[in-house]
Amino acid sequence: MTTEFATRHLRRIRLVLWGVVTAVLLATGGALMMRSYLLPPTSEGISVEVATIGETDIRSEFTLMDHTGRAVTEADFTGRWQLVFFGFTHCPDICPTTLAYMASVLDLLGPDAERVVPLFITVDPARDTVPVMAEYVAAFHPRLVGLTGTEAQVAEAARNFRIWYERMDDENARDGHMMAHAGHMYLMRPDGRFDDVFQEQDQSPQKMAGQVLARIQESQDVK
Repeated sequence: MTTEFATRHLRRIRLVLWGVVTAVLLATGGALMMRSYLLPPTSEGISVEVATIGETDIRSEFTLMDHTGRAVTEADFTGRWQLVFFGFTHCPDICPTTLAYMASVLDLLGPDAERVVPLFITVDPARDTVPVMAEYVAAFHPRLVGLTGTEAQVAEAARNFRIWYERMDDENARDGHMMAHAGHMYLMRPDGRFDDVFQEQDQSPQKMAGQVLARIQESQDVK
């Protein structure tokens, strides 16, 4: 097995492992955290990262910069539901597909879309500068907010959302690397607490819009 093949194979393993852990997150209301350890290296010298879980909470906490160049924190979005997706602008498939899906969900929400702020947080801040993010998010939806920052700021945001991502060297990719990352959309309540997690292939945009709308209406009824 070549090193390149092994690397790609292990990348798929990591994504599968994350999918399994996300299913556990759903079953426990989001009260879990990723932990990881490395198995001994294979004959090709590649270590496999294995995920385990521990108790904590998924929360919307970050200090980043939006695609207009404005410094923002989670407090700027308090009072609105957040639909959050982590990715990067050079992503060849998962990111554009998921962002187009999110745009469809927002359109299907109609007037209630004003109660939801869609956030696209980059995991590749070195390349995804403010101008790059501004051009990218504009291609998907006028209400989509792109967020970037320093490597440390992005890493902190990812930790708070319990999002996994990893830089993968690839000589065939632009700038010599790609970013492997989880492909999930987090629905966060107006107070920043976790509500639910979705994947684009799991349900139609119509079904997801219906689920989001039901939560919005339920929260209004409680008031």
